[in-house]
Amino acid sequence: MAITHIVWIKFNHGVADTRIAEHITALKSLKDNVPGIIELSIGENFTDRADGHSHGLVVILDDKTALATYLAHPNHVEVATALREDATLMALDFET
Repeated sequence: MAITHIVWIKFNHGVADTRIAEHITALKSLKDNVPGIIELSIGENFTDRADGHSHGLVVILDDKTALATYLAHPNHVEVATALREDATLMALDFET
């Protein structure tokens, strides 16, 4: 079964727009660098319903093994570590 991995991103106050753009570019690059990703999309929230979370990431992966590979992959670790320096994250994973 495919896995849907969702991340809500709330950037810290004062993080520059250019830095946010760098994070977005880095997240998008995971699609081409991490095996097992079927689809990856990221976008900016346009409503006031997300408790201050400004961006959302959705990654569709082949299966639970692909999720484990994704989470441990050096490219993901690097991107996620940098992102955590500038934002609070919430993640949710489920089978589809």
